[in-house]
Amino acid sequence: MRPGPLTSSLLLSLTAIACSHKAPLSVSPSEPRPASVRLDFQPPVDRVLTETQRSVRSVERQGDTLREEAELTTQTRFTPSEGGWLLAQAVPRSRLTRNGQEVPTGVADVLARFTLQAWLAADGTFVKLVAPEAAQEALRQVAPAGTEAGVLARFFEPEALETRARREWEVKFAGLFQRNLVEGQQSWVVDLVPVGDSQVAYVLERTVQGTRDTPLGDAVVLGLRCLDAVPEDAPDALWEAWVMAGRPELTPGVSCEGEQLVGRGRFMPVRRQLTVRATVAGEAWTVTTETRAEGLQEEAR
Repeated sequence: MRPGPLTSSLLLSLTAIACSHKAPLSVSPSEPRPASVRLDFQPPVDRVLTETQRSVRSVERQGDTLREEAELTTQTRFTPSEGGWLLAQAVPRSRLTRNGQEVPTGVADVLARFTLQAWLAADGTFVKLVAPEAAQEALRQVAPAGTEAGVLARFFEPEALETRARREWEVKFAGLFQRNLVEGQQSWVVDLVPVGDSQVAYVLERTVQGTRDTPLGDAVVLGLRCLDAVPEDAPDALWEAWVMAGRPELTPGVSCEGEQLVGRGRFMPVRRQLTVRATVAGEAWTVTTETRAEGLQEEAR
């Protein structure tokens, strides 16, 4: 596995760790199930949302296994802006380890020096990043030496940063807000996961499984799985998701499983876990991303 920057833009951080123990749905089988549940995009105002994220990549090649783990903490604030919302996210702590040993990298210094800002529409639709060039200014202040500088410059380039941020937000939240969700309802979005010098492409299928009580309130539960092809008899919405993504070539044999919990009543990315497995150029990759909302604190004045 080649060393690379932590994938810590906005959207890898706005969700949550799946529990190893699955609690029952809040509606028991003996009770009549509601026709639908509704998710409204109502972000917390004057509060700081703190989240933790852990991303683990492992690759098996020629009998050897290499494991890389990234951990970070994010702090996110929402402010009403121009009829929508300004999301501002800081990353005060991040670290990278490889086979259990911490790896020095300039990424943590860059992340700690700028705040990623995104403008969202009133209904939670991603509109654009605000002042994405702030990341490059932070990079100039750190100015790491050697080949890492070129890698970081490409990673934090404004257009690349916005493309990545938009995709990550849409993978997690597009099509969920301001509508009634019926248990069993499915939605689809194309996602990409970088692996070495290549990437894994797949259609992520999200299935509404019901609701669950959590310490952060009632949440909608989504089951997650990957599709490595678009079936001929696929629903129109699945075909549209693939076409809108530019008809990418999907990675044969890719598989994944996971779960996402999104709070009802107010926007709260309670937990999310997704494990992706794929074989690329003879190398067996496993990528697991887990995120968890730690809570809301009143913003200091």
